[in-house]
Parts: sequence; C-alpha cells; structure tokens
Amino acid sequence: MRYWLMKSEPDEVSFDDVLAAPGQTVAWFGVRNYQARNFMRDAMQPGDGVLFYHSSCPVPGVAGIAQVASGPYPDASQFDSKGKYFDPKATREQPRWISVDVKAVEQGRYLPLSEMRAIPELEDMVLLQKGSRLSISPVTPGQWNRILELIRN
Repeated sequence: MRYWLMKSEPDEVSFDDVLAAPGQTVAWFGVRNYQARNFMRDAMQPGDGVLFYHSSCPVPGVAGIAQVASGPYPDASQFDSKGKYFDPKATREQPRWISVDVKAVEQGRYLPLSEMRAIPELEDMVLLQKGSRLSISPVTPGQWNRILELIRN
C-alpha cells in the first residue's frame, strides 16, 4: 500500500463534494503534469491512501482522507473541446492524460498548511519543499501516520 497527497482546488472539487457524490467517489481529472500523471498511471493502486488537500484557497490544507478507488483510465476532460482541460493532441486511441477514482474515507479536522510546516516529522514532505508545485505527490508511511494523528485530534 502506498500513500499520496492529491491537491484539488475546493471551488472545482472539494472534500465536501466528494462526501456528497454518489458512493462518495469522484473521478480525479484535469491533471496536466507528466510526473503527476505517471504517479496515477504507474504507481497508484486501488486501496492506496490519499490525503485530500485543498489548494489555491485562503487556507490551504488537508481536508480529508480518501483512498484510490480504481485503476487508471483515460481522463475524459482531455477530449472536451469546450472544456479548460482539452488537449488537442489527445485521441481516444492514444489518450495522454489519466484519471483515477477517489473515494472519501474520513473527514476529521482540517489541517492547515501552516500547521503542517511546524511539525518536525513532516519537514521532508514533498508538499513542504521549496518550489514544490506537484498536484500529486508521494507520502511516506511515517508522514501518513502523523497526519492521521493530527486530523483525528
């Protein structure tokens, strides 16, 4: 089992949206970074843990715990010529971008980025590294367990 931090802008898809979705599951779409795509395509497995992170908002932070609920499949948004995630180079025969389904597991308390920065056990998290902009990044088991402790208190 692996662990991931997945960033979503809450005005696009929030953790509350996931909780309200049928089966508390949504497609993770719109990733347009090759490294993040490769994580979804090559490394994520159903059952992997997900820190659902709200980004590009007044108080960024971990909004909930989820899990990967499907294997990779073509991201439908790459084919929508009127959508903001359209990719004219993608074809149905050779899609460029990947989605996975993500299922809510637990909400807990909101864990702001500012608090995460003050936790010594988290100092090596990819999220906290200067210049890190990845929308999906791996999380170590130690980081995962520490964040679970923090959101459950």
